[in-house]
Amino acid sequence: MKKAILAIAAAGMMASACASDGYGGTNETVRQGAVGAGIGAVAGAIIGNNVGGGNAATGALIGGAIGGTAGAIRGSNQDRANQQRYRDSNGGYYYCYDGRQNECYWENGQRRR
Repeated sequence: MKKAILAIAAAGMMASACASDGYGGTNETVRQGAVGAGIGAVAGAIIGNNVGGGNAATGALIGGAIGGTAGAIRGSNQDRANQQRYRDSNGGYYYCYDGRQNECYWENGQRRR
């Protein structure tokens, strides 16, 4: 039981450490989703094991799914908050992350060069 909890927690932490977008910036949706899944899995395993007749593995799966979803939603909101919108001389809108002008995208998601 304890080994399973440690393995789940370690997997979540390793995934969150590697969470970055393709251009070297951090992707909060992935990072916070992985952290949420790890925390939820550990909490679910503990709760599932302590509930009368409960199953730690089932609790870990349910907790991981709920925690991962909640973390991804929170991270997605953080990614949106980090965007800064601009308008170019032709009237098109684009956005950049964290004020870095070298990491910008058009409204349709294509990278602005």
